[in-house]
Amino acid sequence: MPTPLPDPTGPRRRTLLAAGAASALLPVATGGTAWAAPGDTDAATAAADPYDTLLARAAAQLTGGDFDATDPDFAAALKTLDTQASAWWRDLDRSSGRTALWADLSPAKDPGNFGQSYTRLRTITTAWATPGTSLSGSAETADALLEALRFLHAEGYNPGRPESGNWWFWEIGAPRALMDTCVLLRAKIPTADLTAYVAAVAKFCPDPDRRTTIPTLSETGANRADKAVIVALRGLLAQDAATVALARDGLSDVRDKGKNSLFTYVTSGDGFYEDGSFVQHGSVAYTGTYGSVLLGSAGQLIALLADSEWAVTDPKTSVLYEAVDRTFSPVVFDGLMMDAVRGRATSREKAPDHKDGAAAVTHILQLAAGAPDAYAARWRALAKGWIRRNQSHPYLSLVGVPALARAKAVLDDTAVPATERLTGHFAFADMDRVVHRRPGWALTLSLSSQRIAAYEAGNGENLHGWYTGDGMAYLYDGEDLGQFGDGFWATVDPYRLPGTTVDTRKRADIGTGGGTGTYRPKNAVAGGAVLDARFGAAAMDLLADGSTLRAKKAWFFLDNAVVALGADITASDGRTVETVVENRNLHADGAPRFTVDGRRQPARTGWSAPLPGARWAHLDGTGGYVFPDDPAQPSHGRDGARLHALREERTGTWRAINTGADTGGSTTPVTRRYLTLWLDHGASPASSSYAYVLLPGASATATAVWAHSRPVRVLANDATAQAVEARRHGLVAVHFWGPGSAAGITASGPCTVLVRRGGDGVSLAVADPGRTGKTVTLELPFPVRKVVRADDTVTVTPGRRPVATVSVAGSRGHTHTAHLR
Repeated sequence: MPTPLPDPTGPRRRTLLAAGAASALLPVATGGTAWAAPGDTDAATAAADPYDTLLARAAAQLTGGDFDATDPDFAAALKTLDTQASAWWRDLDRSSGRTALWADLSPAKDPGNFGQSYTRLRTITTAWATPGTSLSGSAETADALLEALRFLHAEGYNPGRPESGNWWFWEIGAPRALMDTCVLLRAKIPTADLTAYVAAVAKFCPDPDRRTTIPTLSETGANRADKAVIVALRGLLAQDAATVALARDGLSDVRDKGKNSLFTYVTSGDGFYEDGSFVQHGSVAYTGTYGSVLLGSAGQLIALLADSEWAVTDPKTSVLYEAVDRTFSPVVFDGLMMDAVRGRATSREKAPDHKDGAAAVTHILQLAAGAPDAYAARWRALAKGWIRRNQSHPYLSLVGVPALARAKAVLDDTAVPATERLTGHFAFADMDRVVHRRPGWALTLSLSSQRIAAYEAGNGENLHGWYTGDGMAYLYDGEDLGQFGDGFWATVDPYRLPGTTVDTRKRADIGTGGGTGTYRPKNAVAGGAVLDARFGAAAMDLLADGSTLRAKKAWFFLDNAVVALGADITASDGRTVETVVENRNLHADGAPRFTVDGRRQPARTGWSAPLPGARWAHLDGTGGYVFPDDPAQPSHGRDGARLHALREERTGTWRAINTGADTGGSTTPVTRRYLTLWLDHGASPASSSYAYVLLPGASATATAVWAHSRPVRVLANDATAQAVEARRHGLVAVHFWGPGSAAGITASGPCTVLVRRGGDGVSLAVADPGRTGKTVTLELPFPVRKVVRADDTVTVTPGRRPVATVSVAGSRGHTHTAHLR
């Protein structure tokens, strides 16, 4: 085993570590020990030494501080921690000739292996530092951990090695876990050892501002937040004030005058947008992972440094606070994080939607602890509602002791109400996502354009993510919270994702090499408009990857329905083109009743049939599907694309879609049943079309009534415009692909328009999701006497045929509104 590093004589630890930190700005991680490690409980010392105070706070962030280990919830969390830590403790190689700490992470010099080794050591150390586990306070465990840290330093992670492989392990993954471990073990680690570890971290993560291997690349978003925490912990361990200040200033990007501040709204690239979007890696909608990490790390550092000389005082921290409501709340459904904003993380077996959702809830409650009261009260009520509603994956069983303590305090507080499900329509124009939320369900669209990637893949992750950004429609049902988290991505047919129109060509795996990459299609149009925060319309000009397939796709969002239209569907490759209406995960043994036009269809697995002329269908537990008359077809018929249905049992493995070094899936077969509905456009279609309506949560009777009464009519579905009318709501919605007329509205150019007439007047919403125009002129088909209210970008000339002129230049696809009478 490596021997302890030489312990220099003379200077005391503070002097020595400060000198090391001054020569190379060193990063740190958070940690916490709940049992009485030297210095943690000495109030006099803590009062006199800000480093000890903040290190004790960092330790508590990891272990949860004081708690009642006999409480059943805490006991369960302790058991989970103890089970994992004990397993890794038993398998830890402590022999003198070892080449790795664990046999499955050999050799230790590999970045992925030493990165994951530090993570396991942190788990063991957390169990050692937490009362109530089998490893708590064990001298044998502490000694073995010290030797393990020396081994990894000698073999894998030290200043003498150049970076290789995935930069993340060197600059974020390993140093974060190492610093966390050092915080928890700080009373046990010899001074020379700690100095060496801090120096290693200082080399690979000297500051939060730059990528170490690419000094010209500024860190942004979650990576900047993570590095700020690492640098802060390093500074505390080194007792170096300048390093801690460097970490704090990294949040606001003082170095570059706020250019990459985490507390500034961006208009391009990475970060938070005012419309609620969050982008990372330049073009990926990443609210659910990178955005959540940013929220967690920034919130942790704000809490860590509070009431100290390094407290975060940037007045623009309100951007972070506002993000909870405008960025995160719309994409969390009963504690699930929507997959449309999780990027390549959907391919991670150990990170399903409910776990990323739990992480977001944890970060929000952590942020609430130090936020202004008005924010904190609202977030606690949100969290209480999310936690209470998700009984499929109880939050309290998913988190560790620190998060559990915060959640239990909220759940037990009768003064905190549980917020009901959020409802409304949300168009995230800056990340090509649309979310429509009703009391019992939500539907999310994942679009893409020349601005926002259709997918991200790399480092062995998301190998089959080809069509996830081509208009995939995620239907969330409050009665089936396991739809996308229960083996979906390992078993779903990746060529038949709901909502997509695809060329059925065989695709090769993507993202098999090192590094990550994105695919951005060439289409300009992706997005839509919002009316009264209740109704919406969206469109996407599909230009398929590696195919001649082109399609104009539109969606219209109403109170109880989503209408999907497709037009000008054309290809010339000789392959079949399909539009997927539904591909529902029925779980391991589901066989819900499926009805078409009132006739029950076979429930056996393997059943498949064409459904010519079908007017409606219904799937128990999901809802209804209506196939209305399509004006694009001769005589307004339904004789275009042919409807098909299939019940099948699919088996796959997580390994087939993720081979990542630290996220790779298992080879264990997973089997799930599916009910698939698709429209067959034939081989090399020419100007094909489709029209269907989703009725989430509707009964079979309600679906039949809807199909018969036609409360929503399709008014246009061609290369010029796609339009619907919902008479009960007084609503007309149109997407214009160019100059033209539809539903009585005439437009001078491409745009999305919603008009609603009611007793209080006329509401108008207009957007240019293609961002190609400067102004759009609309002639409306009814008289207007006056303008009650209008955005500065909207000018209306009243009259019998009023004209609205909308300045869309520079609006980045956002909605312009007016209210008329």
